[in-house]
Amino acid sequence: MIRKKLIDLDEKTIKKLKYIAVAEDMSVKMLMEAAIKKYVTQKQAERFKNLTDEEKEDMGLLILMQESDRNNKVSREEILKVLNHGS
Repeated sequence: MIRKKLIDLDEKTIKKLKYIAVAEDMSVKMLMEAAIKKYVTQKQAERFKNLTDEEKEDMGLLILMQESDRNNKVSREEILKVLNHGS
């Protein structure tokens, strides 16, 4: 879902954005989107870097759980078979 937000910028900043956009051969909108994405990614990396090892493990597990297919289920019999036979 894309949400539009209006951002008030002063004329000096807008002029700088236009110059950079021309130099980068992109629209001001694309430039701002790229800058925001880069900033968010950088902040996420900084935040992750400051986590403890246990918090990093928890985050990894959470990501794996979110990526898992909830429709792919194992029957109780299959679980018990693996637990009883070790493979």
